[in-house]
Amino acid sequence: MQEKRLDPVNLDSYKPLRELVLDAIRNAIMSGVLQPRERLMEIQLAEELGVSRTPIREALRKLELEGFIVMVPRKGAYVADLSFKDIADVFEIRAALEGLAAGLAAERITDEELENMERQLVEKKDAITRNDIDKLVEVDTNFHELLYKASRNERLISIISNLREQIQRFRFTSLSFPGRMKESLYEHKQIVEAIQSRDIQKARHTAQKHIENAETILIESLKKEGLSINE
Repeated sequence: MQEKRLDPVNLDSYKPLRELVLDAIRNAIMSGVLQPRERLMEIQLAEELGVSRTPIREALRKLELEGFIVMVPRKGAYVADLSFKDIADVFEIRAALEGLAAGLAAERITDEELENMERQLVEKKDAITRNDIDKLVEVDTNFHELLYKASRNERLISIISNLREQIQRFRFTSLSFPGRMKESLYEHKQIVEAIQSRDIQKARHTAQKHIENAETILIESLKKEGLSINE
């Protein structure tokens, strides 16, 4: 890190300082402000975020557990550089857990939650019509969070959310791929229909297939664009 790129955290926020610092660094990595293989210096991060080195150190330890950074002995912390194998591993686990979440949602979802999911479908269609990729990513994220919540399994929600965060930086790349927006909307509709009909097996299958399709598109997109990523 050379130039100043991170804004100071909002110390007036209701969140604990350690969470503010963690969110700031994680978001910088996901948005590409902090690049893969870039060294993270505690003192510079502390200066830019306007905090002491203690919450920085805590955040880096947490980010290592989440897979966002790697700690190199005698060298320090570096932004993780995901390989195609890493991405495949994450999607493999996520596909299985997404299917599990959808199956549980088919059993446990409330009418209000179903209405919210249907509302997300309408908003997603509108975002596609306007070609608003930022809104599309937001709505897509909300849809999956509603799905996880409907599973009523807090451990599952925590694990699957962590996996999604590890590949969040690639969401724009994936959804921007020609035709993927409409395909994703169709797949979301299939998931909702399966959950509405309380068809557990179909809900599992459609949700798992949705994630597998997302992986295929992402890998194809990364290779097509020639982005910096290890084989």
